[in-house]
Amino acid sequence: MEQEKNTLAADIARMTSTPEGHTVPPSDSKTFRAAFEDLLQGAKQHELWLMLGLQDIKQRYRRSVLGPFWITIATGVMALALGLLYSMLFQLPLADFLPHVTVGLIMWNFISGAIKEGSTIFIDNEGLIKQLPAPLSVHVYRLVWRQTLFLGHNLIIWLLLIIIFPRSLGWEFFLVIPGMLLLIVNGVWVSMFFGMVATRFRDVAPLLEALTQLLFYVTPIVWTTKTLTDQGGAVADRARIAELNPLYHYLEVVRAPLIGEPVAAYHWWIVLAFTAGGLLIAMVAMRQWRFRVSYWV
Repeated sequence: MEQEKNTLAADIARMTSTPEGHTVPPSDSKTFRAAFEDLLQGAKQHELWLMLGLQDIKQRYRRSVLGPFWITIATGVMALALGLLYSMLFQLPLADFLPHVTVGLIMWNFISGAIKEGSTIFIDNEGLIKQLPAPLSVHVYRLVWRQTLFLGHNLIIWLLLIIIFPRSLGWEFFLVIPGMLLLIVNGVWVSMFFGMVATRFRDVAPLLEALTQLLFYVTPIVWTTKTLTDQGGAVADRARIAELNPLYHYLEVVRAPLIGEPVAAYHWWIVLAFTAGGLLIAMVAMRQWRFRVSYWV
């Protein structure tokens, strides 16, 4: 028995030892290059995540007559109810306040979907991650693509409002294009980062869901900062607290062009700064944890 143990130990030592004059090349799994390569390879497999995103919608609304338009109807009904209620409470013209609320809700659905569904993206795709040799970013692109499709459906409500409440949309309307692109890019890094963190620490997902609900009330969606600043005094000073909320700036760069209002330049600078910082954080997280996700799910 002792001889067998010694033989086994010798065999293990021989197999794990490095031959003289040879060095073990360092692993590149924990590098920024590997993290960027994951994002790049995932983008190249666009046919896969485009098809999976469409399949998700078909599966969710299978045998439904209206399909994803149920989300559009629900968003429209909620926007109408909140717009009517708060326009009377704040004594605001419905023609001005209803588009503000509606576009805010449409964009909020995308943001909250990226946060809440992003936190469970890898857990929900456990089977594919273990069986399909694909970059992790494929699942993130799939989620963001699905949320973008829902966003496109909901923009029908905005189009109806423009017809009902006509307003002048100048050249600033075209700022909605870079605004949307920034929103989508942020959806990618948010889903990637929170997806990895929530996969490792399972309490993060319900925590994010609660925090997202809280953020809805402190973000100017069913209320406006102008209503507070017009009151003057201490109330106007407290209204500036809303600018500490980064989601307010994300909403403004998209909502303002859609409802014919100018966008202050500082909103763009803040959004660009948070986008760059978020991408950097996501890249660091991918460098450290990307290769461990398949073991955590």
